Amino acid sequence: MIPVPQTLRRYPWGLIATLLFIAGFGMLVLYSAAGGSFTPWALTHGMRFAIFLTMALIIGFFIPLELMARLSFLAYAGIAVLLFGVELAGAVRGGSQRWLDIGFMNLQPSELMKVAIVLALARFYSMLPPAETPRVRALGPALVLIGIPAALVMLQPDLGTALSIIASGVVVMFLAGLPLWWFIGAGVAGIAALPVLFSFLHDYQQKRVLIFLNPEEDPLGAGYHITQSKIAIGSGGLDGKGFLNGSQSHLDYLPEGHTDFIFATMAEEWGLIGGLVLGFAYFLLLRWTTRVALDASTRFGQLTAAGLTMTIFFYIAINLMMVMGLAPVVGIPLPLFSHGGSSMLTIMLCVGIILAVQRDKSGTRRPFG
Repeated sequence: MIPVPQTLRRYPWGLIATLLFIAGFGMLVLYSAAGGSFTPWALTHGMRFAIFLTMALIIGFFIPLELMARLSFLAYAGIAVLLFGVELAGAVRGGSQRWLDIGFMNLQPSELMKVAIVLALARFYSMLPPAETPRVRALGPALVLIGIPAALVMLQPDLGTALSIIASGVVVMFLAGLPLWWFIGAGVAGIAALPVLFSFLHDYQQKRVLIFLNPEEDPLGAGYHITQSKIAIGSGGLDGKGFLNGSQSHLDYLPEGHTDFIFATMAEEWGLIGGLVLGFAYFLLLRWTTRVALDASTRFGQLTAAGLTMTIFFYIAINLMMVMGLAPVVGIPLPLFSHGGSSMLTIMLCVGIILAVQRDKSGTRRPFG
């Protein structure tokens, strides 16, 4: 047998293969969604993935985790400034102001904040003495760190991304060891305040929530997306209609079939089997990130890997629930599968940073909490 060079053996080939499969499968679906053409989506999807995978490997193997910890607050502040920039000069698409035009892509700073909030909170709690964790001192700064970007994102408006930022931050706070009754109390208060919070939503957001509860109420209007998504998924059956044979997406019945509702596009052609295979690939990705979090050698590494795992999981879970009618329609794409540069950049940043956590052996492992 030909010996494998040590430099090649260092690379996580199982992880790379999983990422290649997800992105490659996504390219096939985007190729079909465009009517059998690599343009305008499949080719750019593949090119972005190649660039961002290289970036993730560079981050994972050449940037020390300690440097990331030191720069975490600065990165958070920089992305917060970009969020303010969106409010001042952001591009408007689909009635929302979420993007900054940087030439080769429209950057969505709120996507990057999903990573920055995890790094900032992990840094904060890794610096905080363990005896201070159950005290109010551990709560106030974290709420400010979460509240600023969440409020700015809500102004865009982007409820789904704001909830994702909050969820990732809360996971880091929980794993840092804050008292459980704080979370229970916040949850009870949140449920009690739902009617008030609902009144502050934009009209279209309120309609999405109401349609989620009763999608048949307006099947040709506000409920059109989810109705067509269910039709596409259900018509795929066990093994699908076949590659390039989907009718819902090819006849333009399914809106956003290349972005938020790409799973419905895939399920129509590849059926339940295709969905299960894709789900297993995501399971392998999340199993790796979870193992890295459990085995991390520093407090910062533990909280960072766990928080970023939650970020990736939130993408997957909310998107799949949305397209199946189990959650209101929000603008959250399917990781590495949907067409979109900002979301892919965010996911690959997560992968790169978790790789750096896996490589780091600078501290003594501590349990969560």
